[in-house]
Amino acid sequence: MLRLFVGLDLPDDVRDRLSLVQGGVPDARWMRPETLHLTLRFVGEVDDGTAADLDAALSQVRAAAFDLWLDGAGSFGPAKRPHSLHVLAARSDPLQALHDRVDRAVVKAGLAPDDRKFLPHITVARMKSAPRVRVERWLESQAAIRVGPISVSSFTLFRSHLGREGADYEPLRDYPLLLGGE
Repeated sequence: MLRLFVGLDLPDDVRDRLSLVQGGVPDARWMRPETLHLTLRFVGEVDDGTAADLDAALSQVRAAAFDLWLDGAGSFGPAKRPHSLHVLAARSDPLQALHDRVDRAVVKAGLAPDDRKFLPHITVARMKSAPRVRVERWLESQAAIRVGPISVSSFTLFRSHLGREGADYEPLRDYPLLLGGE
């Protein structure tokens, strides 16, 4: 079985910039810079045949290249015990269109549609019991973060390898976006 997701790989300079915001929250497990990415669609565990069908469907996705901006920070989980910290991606029509087309390709490959609302973000930390006041301070200190423009000219099918130190992500295939519009 393969554990897969579709996402946007980030350039090294963006990863380096995001690594600068990682700190100040005790008990947070900060993501290694090489693992930072923006998930377009989590797929989950699939067999080799479904993975091949997914690859074929993703290769048919047509969307325009675009610029992405990171803008602000947030957390997931209950306010009293958030479980992750992230940097938000500014919403844009091209990003939403790419997400929607990727989701349709996943469904075409025989998988269920994603019923969650798309909130584009880059997870920078995971937590189990970080002090709430320190999380709030981190969120306040990163509220004005703005990174970009980030040129997006492809999206990637990743394989996730889970380990004791967290996940490692292996890019399996890049899918180019159309330059100069759709």
